[in-house]
Amino acid sequence: MSERRYRVGDRVRWDHSQGTTEGKVVRVATEDGRIQDFEYTASEEDPRYIVESDRTGSRAAHREDELREG
Repeated sequence: MSERRYRVGDRVRWDHSQGTTEGKVVRVATEDGRIQDFEYTASEEDPRYIVESDRTGSRAAHREDELREG
């Protein structure tokens, strides 16, 4: 397992269809899961970062390469 770039509590930014959102990492998932109606796959080798938007409070799962330091 390689060193993870982000940890719980880290401030991050990510792009989506309406622009860029800022928030924080609330969990690092290493097993498959679901956020509302969205199912994601995750593993120790390919984790998903569960992030929470500052603006809306909604959560999403992202790969490490989809996030930037906020």
